[in-house]
Amino acid sequence: MRKESVAREDGPTTVRPVVAGEPVPSNLDRLIHERIRLGIVSALAVNRSLTFNELKALLKTTDGNLSVHARKLEEADYIVCTKSFHGRLPKTEYRLAAAGRRALEKYLDHMEALIRATARISARIRGARPIGRKGSRPLGGLRADELRRRLFAVSVATTATETPTPR
Repeated sequence: MRKESVAREDGPTTVRPVVAGEPVPSNLDRLIHERIRLGIVSALAVNRSLTFNELKALLKTTDGNLSVHARKLEEADYIVCTKSFHGRLPKTEYRLAAAGRRALEKYLDHMEALIRATARISARIRGARPIGRKGSRPLGGLRADELRRRLFAVSVATTATETPTPR
């Protein structure tokens, strides 16, 4: 496998594999890629809105950690935060903005491309027919929409079951 160095003006040089037939996207959305933020965006993608406490329980994280990550997503206009009072109790509610939904779709497309590229490389190493050719389906016969659904389910499940590592 050939590797190509890509120099960027805004940062260090990155090395990425070059796969014949399909370009591998090189820029991952770092804002969403972080575990807690991916969990927030994924959870909000399947729910109309969630409160701060619901997200905190779902992601099994601390108030401070969730607050910092939610603020980053809010500053990027990926989520919308609404603060109100329910009686005398403050209530913070989050929902996914259109930009956040687009960013999640782009992120999932990127991950699918990486999986396809990895599967092709793996198939070549094993001597099998690479996936993606006419009549074949990626990853054991899954259609692209099914692959996307499973990736999304794994991201939500992983985020909900992982515990934060102490620092």
